[in-house]
Amino acid sequence: ILLCRRAIEPQIGLWTLPAGFMELGVSTEAAAQRETFEETNAEVDLHTLYAVFSLPHISQIYMIFRGQLRSLDFGPTTESLEVRLFEPAHIPWEQLAFPVVHETLTRYQRDREHGTFALHVGTLKKSGRF
Repeated sequence: ILLCRRAIEPQIGLWTLPAGFMELGVSTEAAAQRETFEETNAEVDLHTLYAVFSLPHISQIYMIFRGQLRSLDFGPTTESLEVRLFEPAHIPWEQLAFPVVHETLTRYQRDREHGTFALHVGTLKKSGRF
């Protein structure tokens, strides 16, 4: 699992999945690939949409894709202090930047153990719980 340690606020110094905001006129897939590159210098091929999480308390929607690195050529950018691949057993759970990242990785780990990947949809409440 490719994670990056944030070099920008909010949550500077904590780990997250590569993510960011969409621009007008850009597809969700292209935005995901661009944000991944901007934060990790990694080029990815997207496989499927994995999760759609609403965060109404901050007026955001997270669309998270599963994908594969095109190569192991990745590294920090101006937006990241460090970029690393983690085995699920070694995810830095206590150093994750956002509740939605924790929820996504928890669900991914469970799906991986079962060998099936469903589309996850939910609403994250202000408390950080679904």
